[in-house]
Order: sequence, then structure tokens, then C-alpha cells
Amino acid sequence: MSDLRWLAATSSVLMDVSPFKARRSPGVELGSREADLGEEGEKLSAAAAAGAARTTGPRTPKGVQTRARLVDAAMQVFAENSLLDARISDIAQRAGLSYGAFYHYFESKEELFREVATTAVERLGALVNNLILDDSPSAPLAERLRVGIRSHFETYSDEVRILAEIERVARYDDDINAIRIEHYEQYHAQMADSVRQLQRRGVADPALDPAIAADALGAMIWRFSELWLSFGFVKYELDDAVEQMTRIFLNALGARQEDRRRRLRPLAASDRPGRRDRSG
Repeated sequence: MSDLRWLAATSSVLMDVSPFKARRSPGVELGSREADLGEEGEKLSAAAAAGAARTTGPRTPKGVQTRARLVDAAMQVFAENSLLDARISDIAQRAGLSYGAFYHYFESKEELFREVATTAVERLGALVNNLILDDSPSAPLAERLRVGIRSHFETYSDEVRILAEIERVARYDDDINAIRIEHYEQYHAQMADSVRQLQRRGVADPALDPAIAADALGAMIWRFSELWLSFGFVKYELDDAVEQMTRIFLNALGARQEDRRRRLRPLAASDRPGRRDRSG
């Protein structure tokens, strides 16, 4: 996952996503529903009929729930077996559905993997919601950071295997790589905006470049998570890691001791962020 740029944590998403142009791996072709069917010994005609009946999305609450069950089941199966080795029959069985029912919701396991990738990276965005400050009464900055960083570590730990598979597939699949880049850009903008808001409130160092700070803090927490929770190169207690990372964030932002503990004032309308960009 060394290429992932930061998706989420840090108020932002800290995914280390290098915007390189992905290349398809030789011998790997997406959309291989026929191959999967052959492996299962199922008839292509039945799957084709179900696919023809499939709409662009479920129209009922039950359909939405069933689709979500498929995504959750697929996340587990892909993490255990990889995209190439995972079988649609295993995903359907894990979700409590029939093989044919799968095609009412997805055309192929590759389409399902794209939704899994989107879901996984979005779940790592908890720190965004905890650091981006709104006009409602809010917890002190230190507490917001502490909650967000803990959420990021816990989510990363729970989904470390699927995140590794997403990173692997993104190296040869343009669509998966595009999902990473899209979320990186979105989360970077949110993180940079949160730094600007803290500066307008007089909490963060006004000399900080919000764009650079967003990338640097994001890369730091993502790489730390990778070394600790993915590679196992270092070992720490969760409470210790959360507390130390919170201190590092506060120091990097230049927050004074008194500002770390007090509730933050609402922003004036003139101070609220407008168009998001990567400029300071």
C-alpha cells in the first residue's frame, strides 16, 4: 500500500495516492463473467437474463439492504481470496443469496469490487467529519482530533486486508485507481479547508500552507498506520498511539495549549470557505 496517498484520516483523508496513470496487467481482463460462470458450472443464459432485468440501482428499501449485504460479503471474500480468485458463488452464499440473484444488483464481480473500493475508502474518512468544524457547538479541538484519529486506526485495522487488495488492483485497473484519486482530491480539499478554518479562528499557525499541511499530515498518519497495522513493523497500544498522534497533530498545527482545550467559536459568514482548491 506504499502508493496509497492518504485517504482519510486526517481530517481528511489521508490516502497516499500518487496520481500515476494506471496500466492494465498483462493477461488480466475485467468483465470476465463468463469465466466465473464456467468455474461455477452455471449456465450463462440464467445470469444474462438476470442481468437484463437489473436496473441501475435497487428501487426498494429491501433492495438497498440486499445490495449492501452483497457489498459487505464481497469485502470479506475479496480480502480473503483476492479479486482474481474470489468467486461470485462464494460472495452470494456469504450474503445469503442465490447465485442468480447476484446479477440483479451487479453485472460482474469487477463492478462489485469497484463499489467495495469506494465503500472501504469512504469509511476511512471519519477524521474529516471530526476535524472539519461547523457552526454548531463543538468539542474542543484536541478531543475532536482524538476521536477522529482513534476512529481511523480502528477502521484501518478492521479493513487492512481489503485495503491492501484495493491497492494491488489499482496498480493495473484504471477504474479502481480513479476511485482512489477522486477520494484523495475530495479529502485533501476538506482537510485543507479545515486548516483554513482553524487559522481563521486563530487556533492554527497562520503561516501554515493549508494544502501542504493537508498532504503532510495525511501522509504521516497513513504511513504510520501502514507500518503499524498492515506490516507489523512496530507495535503499540492503541491508546498510546492515539494520544501521541493527537499531540503531533496539535503541535504541527501550532495550536496553543489554551486553544486545544476550549470550545471553538463559530465562523463569521465572511470567514466560511468558498471554492475549494489546492492553493494556500
